[in-house]
Amino acid sequence: MNDQSSQTSSTNATHLLKQVSDGNAAAVEELLPLVYDELRARAGAYFRDQPGNHTLQPTALVHEVFLKLVRSPNGQWQDRAHFCAVAATAMRQILIDHARRRSTAQDAYGARSEASTLLKSSAHTSPVDLLALEDALNKLADLDPRQARIVELRFFGSLTIEETAKVLGVSTATIAKEWRRIRAWLILELGDEETP
Repeated sequence: MNDQSSQTSSTNATHLLKQVSDGNAAAVEELLPLVYDELRARAGAYFRDQPGNHTLQPTALVHEVFLKLVRSPNGQWQDRAHFCAVAATAMRQILIDHARRRSTAQDAYGARSEASTLLKSSAHTSPVDLLALEDALNKLADLDPRQARIVELRFFGSLTIEETAKVLGVSTATIAKEWRRIRAWLILELGDEETP
């Protein structure tokens, strides 16, 4: 997609997001094709190289995220970047809930596998234990809510440094600097060199 058509698509998506926010149900049908490919690509990155027994698939994740977003009673999106940021939160909730259900079900059968809660992000090669990451993010949110939000946007939303800076209204230099600090903290917290 060239820059002109990408900008037109983003403008159309922003216009439709505002219509959906205003309660226009017909806009939902027009919106899905504009944001579906992007959400699908972000979700697909999580499941690349996952074991075949993984029970949540990218398409199902995208549909759950999209439904959660359009049914949200307070879904007021400023623009496409804001929508993607809200989608990151929805993806986090859905992925964590799924990991918890799998873990609980496997515990009930006495056959819990650590791999059942592992997931790769699109930006990293080694899988991360979602439940351990969720615990670390909750702890980080108590220490610094913005840093926890940066992890959520970067890991669950696959937003770039530039996109994250735009969503949070700060400079890319600030996000890059905080991202380095956050990764160091997560290495200590998770006890693993391969963090988000």
